Amino acid sequence: MENTSTDIRQLNEKIHQASAFVDLLNMELGKVIVGQRYMVERLLIGLLAQGHVLLEGVPGLAKTLSIKSLSSAINAKFSRIQFTPDLLPADVIGTMIYNQQKNEFVVRRGPIFANFILADEINRAPAKVQSALLEAMQERQITIGDTTFKLDEPFLVLATQNPIEQEGTYMLPEAQVDRFMLKIVIGYPTKEEEKLIIRQNLNPDMNTAIRPVIQPGDILEARKLVREVYMDEKIEKYILDIVFATRHPEEYKLNKLKPLIAYGGSPRASINLAWAAKAYAFMKRRGYVIPEDVRNICFDVMRHRVGLTYEAEAENVTSENILSEILNTVEVP
Repeated sequence: MENTSTDIRQLNEKIHQASAFVDLLNMELGKVIVGQRYMVERLLIGLLAQGHVLLEGVPGLAKTLSIKSLSSAINAKFSRIQFTPDLLPADVIGTMIYNQQKNEFVVRRGPIFANFILADEINRAPAKVQSALLEAMQERQITIGDTTFKLDEPFLVLATQNPIEQEGTYMLPEAQVDRFMLKIVIGYPTKEEEKLIIRQNLNPDMNTAIRPVIQPGDILEARKLVREVYMDEKIEKYILDIVFATRHPEEYKLNKLKPLIAYGGSPRASINLAWAAKAYAFMKRRGYVIPEDVRNICFDVMRHRVGLTYEAEAENVTSENILSEILNTVEVP
């Protein structure tokens, strides 16, 4: 036991030093982004835990600005793809083009060949385009013609959905939504924040150039350390209890939730909850995971993985309500 606690102490010191760049990144992004700390924090968790982020929010909430600024601060390549109903998979991943001089087909790479991808309004494009993007997210490689290309790491997709307009949109199927590690819902800024936003945008002397504070290689090194973050068996059990409570609520004395849940979280939910909790602990400059890390990240990992029945929708019950009930009932280690 003594040996283990010494190991954890050493790991804690190592991670405390290695995670210093998180504060640097937050300071740099704070130059441009007012508020939205929660969104930036979740983007970093996705980045450190090798996940992707689905974001729901009305237009004009600095979604593009956030991921573009993060990309600049990490000195990485950024691409923005505006999804429209007439978009084709080739517009996203690239295609073969005939070169008359050389008398052969050459590969023209699409915008997906970048480190940070903003897939704007992903539900505007047809299913075949969505599946082309989701396959790239899952496999981290693209096949054009006969050639397979590995995508550069780090690779993070931030896909946005507009919750207010459902005319002419293609809903993402549940199985594909499951591939996003986090689904975050963001709201409007506060009055104070919005006052700052107005001043910042109208001030001609405002220096909003983001300079690179770390390199993509540093993120890859940090990911290795995130894997090493210590997770006690009690925390693992806690994660499993939360996920299993969405599948079999009656086993956790939550019989009233049984008719409200159509399906619970998949094993991907457990994996992503553990990954995200480790990344969150790393960002808080700790070498071990505490129950509070799991609770803090739980809604973002789980909200799109709990299916609601018609009964739940009729009663205006959301997946957040169900998760709150589960977190209040499942025993905390």
